[in-house]
Amino acid sequence: MSAKSTSKSTRSRRAAASSDARVALLRGVNLMANSTRVSMSDLRRLFESLGFRDVRTLLNSGNVVFSVGSQSGDVLGRIEKALAARLGRTSPVIVLTGDEVVAAVEDNPLGDVANPSWLLVVALKNPTDGARLKPLLGKRWAPEKLAVGKRVAYLWCAKGVADSPLWTAVDRALEKTGTARNIATMTKLMTMVQATGRGQ
Repeated sequence: MSAKSTSKSTRSRRAAASSDARVALLRGVNLMANSTRVSMSDLRRLFESLGFRDVRTLLNSGNVVFSVGSQSGDVLGRIEKALAARLGRTSPVIVLTGDEVVAAVEDNPLGDVANPSWLLVVALKNPTDGARLKPLLGKRWAPEKLAVGKRVAYLWCAKGVADSPLWTAVDRALEKTGTARNIATMTKLMTMVQATGRGQ
């Protein structure tokens, strides 16, 4: 299943995201062992110390919305280096532009699933990583569903993530470099990036 084509109305909504807006998604934060614990206040301070503006976090799972401003060079590299040096975090970090976040939500091709809470949006470490998932598209996953977009993949895990053979296959194909958020979290992040830099 492929992602839906972009409509004119979708393109106009994307324009609402500030060009400076970014979202950093940390993999595996605050999920299980104490070794993964990261304070969101510490995370915000770290991003602010790197010169980023409008820094906000969502939930307790490593979702950071910020504005790069003049600090646009090697954003990902600087974040990863600071996380390792100051917080001891070396797991994958994915940085999406505001437009990429809006596109991930607006282009969702699995909007008709029975339980949206089990609909995952998997952010890819690199845009080319979608090619790793193409062989999985030809397999039968019913009742689960898979679609691949430009910067993310979409998974509907019919019985939840813990019991999902599809999630296991996707994570293996990506060599555990992607990170997943449910569609509700991604929608909230979209609202936040659309407000970034606008005093909202």
